[in-house]
Order: sequence, then C-alpha cells, then structure tokens
Amino acid sequence: MPTQARVIWDQSFTAYDFGASHPMNPLRLDLTARLCDAFGLFSRPDVEVVSPPVPDDDLLLTVHDADYVAAVRQASADPRSADFSRGLGTEDDPAFTGMHESSARVAAGSVDVARAVWRGEAEHGVNFCGGLHHAMRDHAAGFCIYNDAAIAIQWLLDHGAERVAYVDIDVHHGDGVERIFWDDPRVMTVSLHESGRMLFPGTGFPGDIGGPDAEGSAVNVALPPGTGDAAWLRAFHAVVPPLLRAFRPQVLVSQHGCDSHFLDPLAHLALSVDAQRTSYDSLHRLAHSECDGRWVALGGGGYELVDVVPRAWTHLTAIAAHQPIPLDADVPDDWREHIRMEYARVAPQRMGDGVAEGGVMWWRSWEVGYDPEDPVDQAVMATRKAVFPLHGLDVWFD
Repeated sequence: MPTQARVIWDQSFTAYDFGASHPMNPLRLDLTARLCDAFGLFSRPDVEVVSPPVPDDDLLLTVHDADYVAAVRQASADPRSADFSRGLGTEDDPAFTGMHESSARVAAGSVDVARAVWRGEAEHGVNFCGGLHHAMRDHAAGFCIYNDAAIAIQWLLDHGAERVAYVDIDVHHGDGVERIFWDDPRVMTVSLHESGRMLFPGTGFPGDIGGPDAEGSAVNVALPPGTGDAAWLRAFHAVVPPLLRAFRPQVLVSQHGCDSHFLDPLAHLALSVDAQRTSYDSLHRLAHSECDGRWVALGGGGYELVDVVPRAWTHLTAIAAHQPIPLDADVPDDWREHIRMEYARVAPQRMGDGVAEGGVMWWRSWEVGYDPEDPVDQAVMATRKAVFPLHGLDVWFD
C-alpha cells in the first residue's frame, strides 16, 4: 500500500532566507511545521516526512539555463558578485551565502514528492517549502530562485506523464510556470490571481492562452482587488473543475500561496482561511475524481507569518493526509504558547477565521446565472470566453 502522504520538511529548509527585513521570512515554514507536528500529522504512520539532499545540477538544468545556474552558484559563494541582469542581488531576490544549495533543495523536495506520487509510492505529496512560481528559465524573480514547480512538472513529463494540470491559487500570477510551459500542450496551467493591473508581476490576463502549439493550455483568471470569499470561490468553481474534466490530467500539481488572505500585507484580495481551506479540499477532490488521486501540493506566497500561513498550510497537509482539521478546532496550546514566548504575540485561538457557518462555506454557483454588472463575473466570463471553446466547453453552461 502506498503512503497516504509524503511531506518535505526538516529545519534546514529555513536556510532559504533573504534576510530579516525581507517579507519571505522562513519563520513561516518553521511555524507551519510546528503546527503540523502539534496536531500529530508528522507522527502518523501513514505520513512520511523526508528531507532530500542538494541535487546535481542536471535536475535544475531540465528547466533552467546553464548560465543562470552558474550565476546562482557564483552569487551563492560570493553574494557581492551577484549578477543583477539575472535578477540576483536585487531588492526582491537578495543574494545570500548558500543560496544555491537551499534553493536547489526546495526543487529536489518537489521532485521527490512528484516522483513518489507518479510511481505510486505515495498517494499525495506536500512540499509547503516550495511553490516558487516566479523564477524563469534564465533569471530570478519575485522571491524565487529556482522554479521547483516547473522542475517537478518537467520530471513528470520526462518520466511518462502525458497530461499534467497545474493550478495556482497564489494571489500573484503564476508567471514562471506558465512561461516555461507556454507552448507545451501536455501542461495546462491555471492561475487565479489579483489582476496584473494592480499587482506584481503585471501579467496573467484572460487573453494569455498559450503558444501557437498549445492554445488553451494557459488559463488566467484576473480578479479585481477586494475579491472576497464567496466571489473567489465562485470564480474558482466556474473555471477549474470544468477545465480539468475536459483536459483529463494524469496528475495534479497545485500551488497554494495563501497571500490571498485579507491580512496579507502585500496584496489586496480578501479571503479567509476558511475559504482557502475550502479550495484545498476542492483541489483534493479533483485529484481523486480526475487524476486517480495523484496530487502534488506546494506552498508559495504568504506573508502574514503567524495568523495565516501556519494555519493555511497545516490545513493543506492535513487534507493530504486524509486527516482534515475542522475550522472550529482549537489551535494547540503548546503552539500558541510558543508564539507568546518567542514572538510576544497572541496566536489565533481557532483553525478558522469564523466565517464558515457550521464549517461550510457558501458561494453562488455559476449555474444560477451570469451577472454582467459584477466585476468578478466579468473576469470569469472573460476567461471562459478565451479558453472554454478551445476545450469543447460552452461558455455559458459548462
């Protein structure tokens, strides 16, 4: 029997560290792992926690240019020599000693869980250290050095996968993964994000549908600032399930940046942990209904380090372990005490934000009708019109 969930973690993953003043604080990973452990997820016999070594460059070169990997290695050895033209040593991606090794291990982790899922050694795989979706073939971007998601997808393609679906629910457009597979019909990239007119990286519009050999393989839902739970969930369910059913992927890779939360300091959507957990559950169900359970779940953005990221990704890990945590569950006292003692903060009391009634989120299904005056519906319809016909789907009814 396969392991239920294979999870990437050890404390050394906090070495992916751009410095104390940078939003991408590795504390978020440490606190997530501590909360998972406090709920007993890491000690379950059907959950395997692993820590891969630094990979050979050959793994990175399946996606990244050799000159770029060499530039990362050089900046890693001597941060003062960072090549700005490669996005290294910038405000977003400061160079730091050991940058190559720590970034490469994140990529190795995502490949490790993808391999285990593809080979049937684990039903689901989780790397909440990963999801570094902005890195391009030849340069760093948006806090991302190596694109672990793309490297994992490329490994799947190189080992027999014919159709891979990538669903990105980070508040920022999943531009790096989309660009790397822009003209590859074997990969469908779906990104729900705040509109690039308002937010980095300024891309991901409905008309961006893939290259000439892969039209319809890139899907972008560009949402207006302020989009909240019910509207976001409506958009998600109006786009993601019908496209995945039409595409028939063999494996689902999903990126779970939780910077869509209303407390996140870097963006302008207004989701609760309750809605984020609901989306994780929906993706999990889609993995089972469309991919025979093959699911690789990655982390991503998320910059509210105590109140949001640990709860969101503990929910993600618990769902992958088939041990979902109720939204009204108490946050363990020892975790809350750790927050009080180490950071002089009051930690959340519950695992949800108190939005879901009876633990259930409500949203208006697309089937009840399109509202041409609603800006979220306008965004959804723009996406459906751009890509649904290319998959034989009706823009109004499917």
